[in-house]
Amino acid sequence: MFERKSFITESLKQSSEIKLKVLDTCFDDILKAADIVLDCVRSGNKLMLCGNGGSAADSQHLATEFMIRLSHDINRKAIPAIALSTDSSNLTAGGNDIGFDNIFARNIEGIGRKGDVLIGISTSGNSKNIIKAVQTAKSIGAKTICFLGSGGGKLKDECDLPIVVPSDNVQRIQESHITIGHILCEITERELYG
Repeated sequence: MFERKSFITESLKQSSEIKLKVLDTCFDDILKAADIVLDCVRSGNKLMLCGNGGSAADSQHLATEFMIRLSHDINRKAIPAIALSTDSSNLTAGGNDIGFDNIFARNIEGIGRKGDVLIGISTSGNSKNIIKAVQTAKSIGAKTICFLGSGGGKLKDECDLPIVVPSDNVQRIQESHITIGHILCEITERELYG
């Protein structure tokens, strides 16, 4: 029989343990990512984010935090950020006409510029449309950061800066991705406007 109390306890313990592992294994990469994001924003460029499913939701969440604000004690200007997964007409036309693997790459081709930053989010590290997005971003001179899990997959070697959550558990990876994104946003806010 399913035991709720032990399930809740175990889930929270697992989440905490993975985040402590992120602290040990990803700390330097998070610092590097903060520098890349800060350089992008200081130079007047934008952040582009993409992912599939829950990672698409994380892309939207983080783009909103950058654009609107995360820290309510800081009154600041918008930080230019866009989630490439939000326009259903664009996504369905792209999927139908040029293939689902190309949906994010096509948008980067259209709105991406040299000096922009793409944050690609993939729990497996093997999402074909994120791989193509990273390749397209790099071809136009944009920097690429990937939030990954499960050892990093193919994206680990494709992007400029992989941040690999040390877990194979999708829920724990996604929880860590949103935490890392919040950290990057808050560093950006505090260093530029705090």
